Parts: sequence; C-alpha cells; structure tokens
Amino acid sequence: MAKLKRRSVFWLSGLLVPFVTLLSPKWLSLAGVGPCWAVLWLLPWSLEEGIISAVISGFFLGLILDAISIDGPTLIPGLVVLGFWWGWLGRYGSEIEGTLNLGLLAWLGSVIYSLSIWLQISFIHSAFLNNPISGWAWQTLLIQATLTAVLAPLISSWFLLRLRDRKF
Repeated sequence: MAKLKRRSVFWLSGLLVPFVTLLSPKWLSLAGVGPCWAVLWLLPWSLEEGIISAVISGFFLGLILDAISIDGPTLIPGLVVLGFWWGWLGRYGSEIEGTLNLGLLAWLGSVIYSLSIWLQISFIHSAFLNNPISGWAWQTLLIQATLTAVLAPLISSWFLLRLRDRKF
C-alpha cells in the first residue's frame, strides 16, 4: 500500500511540473525569465531515489516538456544528465543536507540544463560558429540559474524532506 501511495505521489508531483512551467507566475520572473521548475522537481527526486529512477524520470519529464514546447531543442539530454549526476550523488555521495547545498546543486543543474539547450540551438542554427558568446543566452542562463537557486531551498528542500520522511 505504501509503495502504491509513493508512486501516486511521484506521478502527481511530476505531472505538476508542466503545469507550473506553463503557469509560471510573473512575479517569480526576472526580465521575463522564470526559474527552471524541472530542476526544482528533479533534484530532490534524484537525490532520494537513485540513478535508474532519476534517469527514467528525467527522460519522461523531458518528453512531457518537449511535447508542450513542440518546436526547438529537446530538454531530454540535460534532464537525463542531471538525473544521472544527482542520482549518483544521492546513492554514492555523502548525504545532502542544508539548504545552501541544495541551492548550489540547483544552480549548477540549471546552468547545465540551459547550456544543453544553448548548445543545441547553436548547432542547429550554426550560431556557434558566427557568434560563440550570445548576450541573450548568457543573460537567460544566469537569470534562470539564480532564480532556481533562490527557490531551491524552499521548494526542493521541502520536497526532499517529504520524500525522506515518507509522509505523503
């Protein structure tokens, strides 16, 4: 029964990510860029559930978010890499405690996530050869990473505590 309850919480919380991404409040954005909600959800899930579950979750979350955006680069590679890294940290690294650690991991994760998108755009449009340092790309990357890092101690730590306590 507990396993069924845990799976339902996983699916419900995972399905909230696309809705929160679409309905991202304007007051949580800066210069029109909001936090990376996928990173805020995938970080605690990966730390607690391990590599296999994190990679599968990153793949399906990327697939759902790709279905929403329809055009452009895929989000799957960045989320799968982050799921693998954070799943490995959760299983083989020391236990992640403290909100500062979650904020730093969320910041790094958001940077990796944004870089994977930027590299895909650069190779698709050959913009990397013409202009390797795009101002809009760095601005978007830094704003999104900073907002994600600021929200991670609130959102990701709460979700991680709920996963560890198993009180759903």
